[in-house]
Amino acid sequence: MRAALSPEPSLATPAMPAPEIIPVRRTEEDAGYVTFRPVVRQNFRLNDLLGLVLGVTGKHPDRVRQILRSGSVSFHAYHYSWDGFQPDDAELAALLARFPDPDPARAFRPEACTAALIEGGSPPRALLDLERAILARRRFLRRRSFWDALLVLASREPLAYDGYSYQWRADLYRLVLSNERTAALAVEAKSLAPRDLRRNLRALDRATHVVFVCPREAA
Repeated sequence: MRAALSPEPSLATPAMPAPEIIPVRRTEEDAGYVTFRPVVRQNFRLNDLLGLVLGVTGKHPDRVRQILRSGSVSFHAYHYSWDGFQPDDAELAALLARFPDPDPARAFRPEACTAALIEGGSPPRALLDLERAILARRRFLRRRSFWDALLVLASREPLAYDGYSYQWRADLYRLVLSNERTAALAVEAKSLAPRDLRRNLRALDRATHVVFVCPREAA
């Protein structure tokens, strides 16, 4: 009589509670390949790591679970890795509920914006991340700042709602730049931005989009 075969052990990663602090390794990527540049090690709070993952996946539980379990994700030219973990369905749902959903009905409020992201190329790639506090600095004897110039452009041109950024914890509004708009912004930068900022703004010559970052007010 043939002995019954024992079932093979499951290869699935068992569910485990999500840690509140996660040691993360960050490495720069070059053309899609991880480089041999020094690895940066830092501790992420759970919400910060989830925000980074959601920036790649959106609120799709299966994709979020897969990345948390694999312990690996690439985002904005960096590769992040950690010891993988897998929360159960109920815990993952509770974690995702901490984060807002996109809301295309939200009107653009320039006074709420805290940064402008300059993108270029096709598909668009990040060129500059510029905070309002920096762009709002005025050149000596100038009555306007480069931030003022960006808001004037935003008031005159159609903005498209571009979703909710879990990285920035903000709603995004995208402005497409024609060649004429790009050239006009470059002129404004030379005229209005302080000297140290003008060096950074040279990348405007390659800009195709400006994305305004507007954090939501607390409920």
